[in-house]
Amino acid sequence: MTTQSLYPTLAAGILLFSADAMAQVPSPPSDTLRLSLEKCIEIALDENPTVKVADMEITRLDYSKKETLGQLLPTISFGGTYSRTLEKQTMYMDGFGGSGGSSATPGASGADGEEGATRASARPASGIKVGRDNSYSLGFSASMPLIAPQLWKTLDLSESRIMESVEKSRQSRLQLINQVKNAYYTLLLAEDTHRTVLESYDMAKLTADTYQKRYSLGAASDYDVLRTQVALQNVEPELTQAVIAIRQARLQLAILLGFDTGIAISPTQKLSDYEETMYERALQLSTDIKDNSDMRLLDIQTRQLNDALKIQKMSWFPTLALSANYNWTAMNNGSPFKNLRWTPYSMIGLTLSVPLFEGGQRYSRIKQARIQVEEMKWQRDNLQRTITMQAEVALDNINLNVKQIASCARSIEQAERAHTIQKESFDIGATTYLDLRDSELALTRSRLAYYQSVYNYLTGCSDLELLLGKDIPPTAKPL
Repeated sequence: MTTQSLYPTLAAGILLFSADAMAQVPSPPSDTLRLSLEKCIEIALDENPTVKVADMEITRLDYSKKETLGQLLPTISFGGTYSRTLEKQTMYMDGFGGSGGSSATPGASGADGEEGATRASARPASGIKVGRDNSYSLGFSASMPLIAPQLWKTLDLSESRIMESVEKSRQSRLQLINQVKNAYYTLLLAEDTHRTVLESYDMAKLTADTYQKRYSLGAASDYDVLRTQVALQNVEPELTQAVIAIRQARLQLAILLGFDTGIAISPTQKLSDYEETMYERALQLSTDIKDNSDMRLLDIQTRQLNDALKIQKMSWFPTLALSANYNWTAMNNGSPFKNLRWTPYSMIGLTLSVPLFEGGQRYSRIKQARIQVEEMKWQRDNLQRTITMQAEVALDNINLNVKQIASCARSIEQAERAHTIQKESFDIGATTYLDLRDSELALTRSRLAYYQSVYNYLTGCSDLELLLGKDIPPTAKPL
């Protein structure tokens, strides 16, 4: 085989390989939903199980608070008892025989009395059977704490726990919104990258086809044909990677929304749609960390520790409780539930408890609580400094991204003009293929750099909003 015939064969092989490679690119799912970012966030908040669990925890703690409040209210109960006596109690009484005292018969005197006493003391001791076979009791009982400092302070602790749960729920929402935003922006980046790489592929293919025609007319060399085919082949892995990136981004977003993985999400925006409002939005950002979720949780936990400390101090206080009951009793012999005569009785009373000494346990618990409060203060100071530093760094990066976007936009304009000039020159034979290819690559790199800068800006804003505990809705120009 001659060199003249070898180059066309290689070119044909490269074209066949390219077609096979493109055929192996994974295609997106058939079921596609066009959704805006705002709609994605709405769906995620409605369907995400983490958010639902956090909301249920708020409800649970609210009932826990009501349970504590119920301990301060009166409790009333109704009950009844029945008992059957198997062996009645025997009682011994002085004067009626036995060895425990005088056995003289009442009313006896003189010799006869002495004789009666002698006979009584001689009889074996015998007691009196007391009680009834059956005993019944029915009645109401009630109690209510009058002075209970610890219980009252426990209500404050329950309220702070509800506040903590509410903040955790807010934190879960903020984190979910951040995840949805970043996943949506990743999908936008993948699609814009795919469009850019596809344009580069189309330009490379057009050039390859042009040289193939020139070769058939004898106006191009074998080397020129191979060079353009190799350039086309070099773009194909990037195109394949871009398609796979779209599929993976769709899967990630679908999972966050609670969708089946067979459903593809098509965004209604592009990255460039956010450029119009990004400068105004960047000016709205700040480093105010008062709404930071971690800071708010730490403040709530500090409040809980202070409440717990007060509860421990109140363990020294006396408690007073009121109790009362109203009952009916009845007793009979023989068969149950016959010839019953109910007798009512009632009572009311106060119970006072004054703690005096517990071996130093209360004192130790109070000291532990004070140490925990002091530890929490140091933790808060350290957290505040850390979050402030992170917010300032994030804001600096966002401002840098804004400048990079403006620079990349100018670079695209220049690269487009340069490529237009090179294309016109190439069409008339005034420039080489290498110059044309360099302009194509420069244009592609400029566009990719621009999309990456916009993506970095958007994700940076999203992460800063999460750090600040704010939910600033993203804005894009209307479609």
